[in-house]
Amino acid sequence: MKTFFLLLTLLATASAQKIETLIGDGKPGLSDTQVNNPYGLTIGPDRALYWCDIDGHVIRRMDLKTRKTSIVVGTGVKGNSGDGNLATKAEIDQPYEVRFDTKGNLFFADMTNHVIRRVDKKSGFIRTIAGTGKAGFSGDGGYAVKASLRQPHSIVFDHAGRLLICDIGNDRVRRIDLKSGLIETYLGNGQKKDPVEGAKTFDTPLLAPRAIEVAADGKLYIIKRQGNALYEVDPKHGTYHLLASTGMNGPKGISAGPKQNLFIADTENHAVQRFNLKKGTLTRVAGTGEKGDGPDGDPLQCKMNRPHGVFVDRKGVLYIADSEAHRIRRMQIALR
Repeated sequence: MKTFFLLLTLLATASAQKIETLIGDGKPGLSDTQVNNPYGLTIGPDRALYWCDIDGHVIRRMDLKTRKTSIVVGTGVKGNSGDGNLATKAEIDQPYEVRFDTKGNLFFADMTNHVIRRVDKKSGFIRTIAGTGKAGFSGDGGYAVKASLRQPHSIVFDHAGRLLICDIGNDRVRRIDLKSGLIETYLGNGQKKDPVEGAKTFDTPLLAPRAIEVAADGKLYIIKRQGNALYEVDPKHGTYHLLASTGMNGPKGISAGPKQNLFIADTENHAVQRFNLKKGTLTRVAGTGEKGDGPDGDPLQCKMNRPHGVFVDRKGVLYIADSEAHRIRRMQIALR
């Protein structure tokens, strides 16, 4: 009898799940109703939604109560300028991911400019903290502002407050000590190979790390679009562990959610998947697997178009950057 009622509860929860368009009408634009190819997104310390409009060359903010939007970084004109001035007067070029530190300062990967930039919470001023603006590989052991990056895609803070960068063009994850300003290679050695199971992280190849996340327990999770793989990195033991290498197609984004669940933007499958760390299972939670645009309602009947970004908050609300549908969607995940 208990099993029967549990089944009914799960079915009721599943049927109650709905996906909705938070912003976007299917056409590119910069307004309270439109987005322009959204990628990385997050909830800021003010509980507003922030995301990268890569073809709009801006980072935007939405007040989730009023759904009013504003531009917080960029002018809408692509370029690489503005350091030392207000972020809203700076030119950026295809920002890929946005994060906040514990003090509320905003950081983002300015991918096409091959730099990482920071916006001060108090002044609103922007500055480059890593990269020279020219693609390359150099600078380990020195100041990050004098180092070369190549197409940085994803950033995240570890539990020590250091900034990790998926330096995808260099087949590395770089790490910046923000107190000293020094940069180093943390993962990868530049060789275009995959790590073997249980390999030590030191001087081990890591082909094209696309997206990175740090979970509550400090473990790192890396998505590789080439190889369609999900890896776990255990910082305590310094080892790689392959969690999944089938069932995904060109994954581009990852977010750690409650109850040991990871959510993955399975871009070329036009879907979002959940990887349950306890069970080791990969399950589609949104999208049909076919390219399209909606409709809202049943998340498993809602077609998407190459989603690149995902973020799930502590209550299990999942935000999806449905990139080429030019929408940001939202749904409540059943926590189990």
